[in-house]
Amino acid sequence: MPMTITEKILAAHCGKKEVAPGELINAKVDMVLANDITAPIAIQEFRRAGAKKVFDKNRIALVPDHFTPNKDINSAEQAKLLREFSKEHNLTNYFEVGRMGVEHALLPEQGIVVSGDVVIGADSHTCTYGALGAFATGVGSTDVAAAMITGEIWFKVPESIKFVYYGKLRKWVSGKDMILRTIGDIGVDGALYKAMEFTGETIDRLDMSGRLTMANMAIEAGGKNGIIVPDETTKAYEDDRAKRKPKYYKSDKTAVYVDIREYDCSKLEPQVACPHLPENTKGVSELTNIKIDQSIVGSCTNGRIEDLRIAAKVLKGHKVHPDVRMIVIPATQAIYRQAMKEGLFDIFLDAQAAVSTPTCGPCLGGHMGILAKGEKAIATTNRNFVGRMGHPESEVYLSNPAIAAASAVLGRIGSPEELK
Repeated sequence: MPMTITEKILAAHCGKKEVAPGELINAKVDMVLANDITAPIAIQEFRRAGAKKVFDKNRIALVPDHFTPNKDINSAEQAKLLREFSKEHNLTNYFEVGRMGVEHALLPEQGIVVSGDVVIGADSHTCTYGALGAFATGVGSTDVAAAMITGEIWFKVPESIKFVYYGKLRKWVSGKDMILRTIGDIGVDGALYKAMEFTGETIDRLDMSGRLTMANMAIEAGGKNGIIVPDETTKAYEDDRAKRKPKYYKSDKTAVYVDIREYDCSKLEPQVACPHLPENTKGVSELTNIKIDQSIVGSCTNGRIEDLRIAAKVLKGHKVHPDVRMIVIPATQAIYRQAMKEGLFDIFLDAQAAVSTPTCGPCLGGHMGILAKGEKAIATTNRNFVGRMGHPESEVYLSNPAIAAASAVLGRIGSPEELK
């Protein structure tokens, strides 16, 4: 039976030659992930179950990144619980402040997740790793607890939708715009519990950073996972970093999809998702009258070095508008160091932007950039729900790093093309 890449990976991990959409399976996991918000619940359930040890100390990653560096006593207690559990079980992949990063940028960077893996995480954006050709999906904390004990989890095999992208991207258009356009097309529940397989000539030309961004936001369309068939770009990315040997799968040519969507990317302008849903997308040219109070470049969606380089390119020689706060958050310590080495921090500081240590921070309304009543932000993050970044009467607009940087200078939503 012909299968998609998602079906092939799941079949391999449940010991079957083939699986079909709708089938319930029990699959072995290659990596289990949780953070400082979700891990404490998983740890509590792990202990309540009477478990004495984890299934594999090398296959669990705990990353305190959401409310860290600790913003208050409660967050400090949560982080302490991760620290103590990691010591108790001698976990290989525990990342303390100073060594940590935003989890979904950190794990691919460190080669902890690789092509062909089944990865679960108690965080909805675990789907990011599908950019490597892995099956990766978010689960609940109790599922993580069970997986930490058994090394297995059950799934219903998802149906697949194929998204085909063609055409050359215009200047300042990126993977973020491709995925925002897709979500705008199908809606926030348009791929509910389905595998979103991204393919086509535009994907072939997209760098790993752009691919990670697209897979990251599959969940914003309700997807069970987002995935890209590995190619030479994938292999080059993994060559010097993979901690385990990758396994490369690809979809059969006659694999069955419940839907196939095609997009001409040559006509795509930078996209902005307006409040209060990621599906509420418009071209940036339609929104140039929206004044902003804050601009954020960072998060697991767009905090990689490529994103910081784009923001710096736009900001160079300019100043952030006096009515705007701009915050730049490198997603990992390695990215932080690389940006510093390349002189990007000088550009950010000369532009009067603030630079933060790695943290999820403002993305989830944690800290490092909370919005007050009535304030508007443009951000390279992934969600703009009511109250997501602060006050329920604040607003968040989602964009790529170039638009976020240009808007910070203009004091309103706008494009780098408008800067003199």
